[in-house]
Amino acid sequence: MTDRDHRLSLTRQAELLGISRGSLYHVPCPTGADDLKLMRRIDELHMDFPFAGSRMMKGLFRQEGFIAGRLHIATLMKRMGIEALYRRPNTSKPAPGHKIYPYLLRKQAVSRPNQVWAMDITYVPMARGFVYLTAVIDWFSRKVLAWRLSVTLETGPCLEALDEAIAQHGAPEIMNTDQGSQFTSIDFIRALKDADIQISMDGKGAWRDNVLVERLWRSVKYEEVYLRAYDSVTAAREGLARYLAFYNTRRPHSSLDGRTPDQAYLTPPRPIPVAA
Repeated sequence: MTDRDHRLSLTRQAELLGISRGSLYHVPCPTGADDLKLMRRIDELHMDFPFAGSRMMKGLFRQEGFIAGRLHIATLMKRMGIEALYRRPNTSKPAPGHKIYPYLLRKQAVSRPNQVWAMDITYVPMARGFVYLTAVIDWFSRKVLAWRLSVTLETGPCLEALDEAIAQHGAPEIMNTDQGSQFTSIDFIRALKDADIQISMDGKGAWRDNVLVERLWRSVKYEEVYLRAYDSVTAAREGLARYLAFYNTRRPHSSLDGRTPDQAYLTPPRPIPVAA
């Protein structure tokens, strides 16, 4: 974004870009081992107690014999992209000045594939470091239509996953997401509108609005991630690829009458004929 060889000074370039001059000299430091352990445990506790904020997390850690400050826990939760899931004001952080769309699924009967898709991002711990998993899921069948792994919380991987899902499966009628900055960004909203997809967004902190994706994350974490210690991004990508293939093709779901997501997606139930 800035050019050290440009005729304009770095100070002037920073002014024009509206950023701090000090940020031009900042060298990111890797996350320490103690923080990585803390983040791993925060992720596990978040799966069990999604309503726990930094204050409750501090108390839970104290019960386990760990001392961690509330502000430090809050900082790590922000870095992980997670927050307590319950209704309260100002829970989400949409892109500045961007429109928040209404939740469209409250009275919507989802009865067929590609009627509603959902999309979300979750934190994935590794042996050293962490990555973020983005997934597109079909609401009716629970099938994971596309996914991406990335090292930052940015819009790019979300757009790549969306483009792949549309290319392989066609566009849905509705896309439901949370109000995160990735999904309220200009580029993501434009992609949905260009594909003529209706936009639905969860209520603030309302985990039930996107509960199917939360269930997917729980399965991914407990059946794959927490059983592994990925030593690289490549290993994480390979492990998640194996698990998500299993999830789609072989893992039966009680909510689908024992069928797999692939079976439910490819052979939806036939409508019951109406008596004359």
